[in-house]
Amino acid sequence: MNDYVSCEVREVGSSASRQSKSPRLLPIDERPREKLINKGATALSDRELLAILLNVGIKGKNVNILAKELLELLDKENGIPTVKELALLGGIGETKSCSIIAMLEFGRRRWGAVGTRVTQPEDIYALIRHHADRRQECFICISLNGAHEVLSVRIVTIGLVNKTIVHPREVFADPILDRSSAVVVAHNHPSGQLSPSPEDDEVTDRLRAAAEILGLGFLDHLIFSNRSFFSYRQNGRLSGVNSAQLF
Repeated sequence: MNDYVSCEVREVGSSASRQSKSPRLLPIDERPREKLINKGATALSDRELLAILLNVGIKGKNVNILAKELLELLDKENGIPTVKELALLGGIGETKSCSIIAMLEFGRRRWGAVGTRVTQPEDIYALIRHHADRRQECFICISLNGAHEVLSVRIVTIGLVNKTIVHPREVFADPILDRSSAVVVAHNHPSGQLSPSPEDDEVTDRLRAAAEILGLGFLDHLIFSNRSFFSYRQNGRLSGVNSAQLF
């Protein structure tokens, strides 16, 4: 997946520079609070939501930079981090760490994806679309029970997707502990290009074969951006699987 490299070059002078600015320096309609008021919370990126929660930055590190660092930490964690882990980020003390963790736990309890029933690729896209703004490829695995209800949604790896990084043992270790019956995998393309690469095809075939050995249903592999997605199942690209078969 070489699209990440070219994407990095394009972003340096555009969205990346905007993300490093203090919200006060942005046009009014691009400021997180104003966007939330005028367009609703779903219009904001994860980073913008965290910037509102953090409220202020510190000297030498404005709130957008702090929100970016916090988002990177949360992407690497399988669960909610501890107060000590958050406090290691410069600019987030114990009090603010407690507020962040309380918010994350409340959100998980109240509106978490767990229990959502998956019947079509669009259902999966709704669960993972907020990861589309990441500047690196995030490989995600969704564990499902026998009724195809979500047990968990996890980021497995961050970085270029290939068979070296995305190994079956890393992808399926947690679904096995979840006692999953099926899985769906997905990853974002930072460039916005949704066509699968040869590496995507190789990873998909390898994971499908491993899932079959483990007795797990391999329902789909989605490649997604913030605008749309590509489904291997819908496009008849899952070898040995009937693409017309419903979830």
